Amino acid sequence: MKIEQIYTGCLAQGAYYITSNGEAAIIDPLRETQPYMDRLEKDGVKLKYIFETHFHADFVSGHIDLSKKTGAPIIYGPTASPEFEAIIAEDNQIFELGNVKIKVLHTPGHTMESSCYLLIDENGNETDLFSGDTLFLGDVGRPDLAQKAASMTQEELAGMLYESLMNKIMPLPDTLTVYPAHGAGSACGKNMMKETVDTLGNQKKMNYALNQPNKEAFVAAVTDGLLPPPAYFGMNVAMNKKGYTSFEKVLDQGMKAVKAQELEAIVEATDALILDTRSDKDFTNGFIPQSINIGIKGDFAPWVGALIGDVNQAIILVTDNGMEEETVTRLSRVGFDNLLGYLEGGFDAWKAAGMEVDTVKRITPEQFAKDVKIVTDEKATEKGDLVIDIRKESEYEAEHIEEAFSKPLSYINDWIKDINPEEHFYLHCAGGYRSMIAASILQARGYRNFTEVDGGFNAIAKTDVPKTNFVCQSKVLN
Repeated sequence: MKIEQIYTGCLAQGAYYITSNGEAAIIDPLRETQPYMDRLEKDGVKLKYIFETHFHADFVSGHIDLSKKTGAPIIYGPTASPEFEAIIAEDNQIFELGNVKIKVLHTPGHTMESSCYLLIDENGNETDLFSGDTLFLGDVGRPDLAQKAASMTQEELAGMLYESLMNKIMPLPDTLTVYPAHGAGSACGKNMMKETVDTLGNQKKMNYALNQPNKEAFVAAVTDGLLPPPAYFGMNVAMNKKGYTSFEKVLDQGMKAVKAQELEAIVEATDALILDTRSDKDFTNGFIPQSINIGIKGDFAPWVGALIGDVNQAIILVTDNGMEEETVTRLSRVGFDNLLGYLEGGFDAWKAAGMEVDTVKRITPEQFAKDVKIVTDEKATEKGDLVIDIRKESEYEAEHIEEAFSKPLSYINDWIKDINPEEHFYLHCAGGYRSMIAASILQARGYRNFTEVDGGFNAIAKTDVPKTNFVCQSKVLN
């Protein structure tokens, strides 16, 4: 028997590949299926089952394409109602895989169909738990994503999750290896560990959710501090439940080269968004007007989902040369399939064609420290500069520039309307990645009276700009 965790860092997502005596199973596969097909061929095994722990919200699974290519059935836990052929397992149902067995544990709470899969080895020992979004390392699945579909409140779903964990997971052996569907960085939880594998015994000791004294305390703990789910989550659920265009078709369309002279006409005809995936340092020095920068070398796909939101939005890509296929692949993972192609030759070709170029005003942290005026005395006659900190609220609360406003990037579509376009402001994040995203959005919507700070707070903190960890409620986005 072999278990392989296939972890995708940019999504903080774990898929699992299990083989035993010539047969294989895959749990929660990613959208692109060729890597799995290659593994099956290399190992000389037949895919017998495709297990889905639930209808995923943060990515589009490869279950449908993989089933079509291999003939392996898709398996869900009880109450699932996909709009394609699948096996809806019963609670405690056993599936044999070579010399091992996989047992279905229905664990509703994160979603109604959420299930864990318990592996029983050749000797009949319970050895591994594939816990999906029911149990993470250091956390549990958020109980607010299935509210509308389940006609339940998040508190009611949290109570259901408590029962699932206490009755199905806690009685299992401490020696079990826990393989969760996500790790730190995923929006499906709020307190996940950076590790991606642990023992159940250790989770029983240190996981805050598993150590609440009663159901009421558990519900209060897991619902406290939940941020609104990203806009694309519901659309990804629908794609996973109803079906989707094959990845190969999405890739073929996204890999169409668009010449610089053709790009503007396509944008005008389709209302396409120009998505520039180069680094913030390259983007600031020149880009196509109205384009949005979300760098591929970061939490690319989650930020696209959170900020663009509508997976049906038409998109034309500007990438570094050679990164076109990788970019299309990552976008498809979160359901952005309406890709009209990429700029042939990249931004260099755009410049060479003599097309219009825009830039972002970016300064060094040293220049910022020299120019900015931080006024903390309420009786001061001089007005201080407006500084907008777009890091997470938790980052802001840990330490921030005195008098800076907390406006997290995640909520830019809400707070952008409160910005006075006549008043100059400084903009920063932690290192420059997120602030350049914000800068590109601001400029695309007509806001130009701002200066972005290179290196963000990490670099600013090394200067003599006044800093504090005192949080003034008037400075925090409500």
